[in-house]
Amino acid sequence: MRADELAKISKDLMLREPFYGIFLITLNKKWDNKAVPTAGVGLQGINYYLWLNENFWDSLQDKQRRGLLKHELLHIGFFHLTDYEHLKDKELSNIAKDVEINQYIDEEDLPPGPCLPSTFPELNLEEKKGTNYYYEKLVQGKKNGNCPNLNALLDAMAKEQTKCQLPDGDEIGVPNHSTSEVEGLSEAEQKLIKKQTEHILKEVADSVVKSRGTIPGEFAEILERINTLEEAKFDWKAYLRRFAGGSTKIYTKKTRRKYNKRYEDNPGLKIKPRRHILFAIDTSGSVSSSELKECVNELHHIQKTGTEITVIQADSAISHIGKFNHREDFKVHGRGGTSFDPVLEYYNENTHKYTCLIYFTDGEASAPVPARGRMLWVLSSKSKENKSLIGPQIVLN
Repeated sequence: MRADELAKISKDLMLREPFYGIFLITLNKKWDNKAVPTAGVGLQGINYYLWLNENFWDSLQDKQRRGLLKHELLHIGFFHLTDYEHLKDKELSNIAKDVEINQYIDEEDLPPGPCLPSTFPELNLEEKKGTNYYYEKLVQGKKNGNCPNLNALLDAMAKEQTKCQLPDGDEIGVPNHSTSEVEGLSEAEQKLIKKQTEHILKEVADSVVKSRGTIPGEFAEILERINTLEEAKFDWKAYLRRFAGGSTKIYTKKTRRKYNKRYEDNPGLKIKPRRHILFAIDTSGSVSSSELKECVNELHHIQKTGTEITVIQADSAISHIGKFNHREDFKVHGRGGTSFDPVLEYYNENTHKYTCLIYFTDGEASAPVPARGRMLWVLSSKSKENKSLIGPQIVLN
């Protein structure tokens, strides 16, 4: 009976939004009341599965079931299963992911009580800004303790509830993505899954275009990035292994893929080192737009090595510091004069936070103060080696 209902909703989704309908066909489906309290997507091996809770499914109207399926597909299509391990607070990460993707679903199609930017009025969340943006805002809200709805939701998550009563009397659903974490997988397996996800999205897009359908706006930009990313101009994986050496950060994660020697029924503990690079970009007026595009392309490939990247932009002064996310638009700040000193001074004060500093530039400036930690100069393909710069240099070609 439920399988027939799922087939009916899938057909409806195919007619209304072919991209999502075809995307849904690529997933294996399972009904399991124990695996998830509502619904969730995850992996078995390298294959995607959609888990559905029968009781939750029965509580929804047809249009809400359609919205639920879109919700889970967006988690996969926005790479929420592979690209956000760096977000340490998993509860806030789950909320941030839901806030992002629920904005791409008609509100009347969403299950009751969705998490949206308006759910947290004290945080003044902007619309459609990406998971990393919402996560940082939520972290600040949790730290300040000035967001009653967030406090109530975190309390409900701690108690493993499926619904949360807000201070104003409204009720919202509690984000739960227990099946969506890529736990215990090696770096090679995670890369394979990411490649497979990109392949699925491209195949779905090709099928839609061939049938004269349209690509949803939320996926158009993602597909453009997948299709237009150029090959790396440098072997970052090999070089970073030699140059950056060990990691300054160690991540621990509980996983049932690993045996717990002390307590057989409990998950094991996976210890995973991770590089955290400070990547400086010279955004002075002498650096052309094509050189900046070249730089961002290399950033994409560095992140693919499993490296966490903090980007610091500077011309004659530091203009912006933030995490790099290949799925979000890269905005350039600055375009004034050139001085390397502000970045070097920042790095020297925060060397303990980063594995190394990589500085992308055209090299047209005087030598800065020396770096106290590992540092690499990366000169654009239009540049020539600057012998006055202290430390190793590479020129992209």
